[in-house]
Amino acid sequence: MKNQTYRMTMLFDFYGELLTDRQKEFFDLYYNEDLSLAEIAENAGISRQGVRDVIVRAEGIMQEVEDKTGLIRRFEGVRGHLDAITNAANEIKTINARRYEDPRLTELAELIGGEAAALKE
Repeated sequence: MKNQTYRMTMLFDFYGELLTDRQKEFFDLYYNEDLSLAEIAENAGISRQGVRDVIVRAEGIMQEVEDKTGLIRRFEGVRGHLDAITNAANEIKTINARRYEDPRLTELAELIGGEAAALKE
C-alpha cells in the first residue's frame, strides 16, 4: 500500500467496527484528525504511552484480521480491474463517436462504465 497513514485508514475503514469505542476514538483522533499522542493523552487524562498502547493494540487487531481475510488486498486488486474496465468503456465511446455513431454502442459503453462505477462504491 501507499504509505503508513493510508494503510491504517484503510484498515480502519474495513475493520474499525471490530475495535472498542476507546480504540476507535484514539485511532480516529491520531490518524484522521492528526492529533499527537500528547494531545490525545491530555484530553483523555492518561499518559502518552497509554494512548500509544491503545493505538498499537488497535492496529494489531485490524492487521491480524486483514492478514486472515485479505479483504483490502482483494479490494485493491479489484479496483485496478474496474479502472481498466472504465477506461475501456470510455475508449469505446470515443471510437464510436469518431467512426460509427452507433447509439447502441454508446448505450452499452455507458452501461459498462456505470456498472464499474457502482462496483467501486
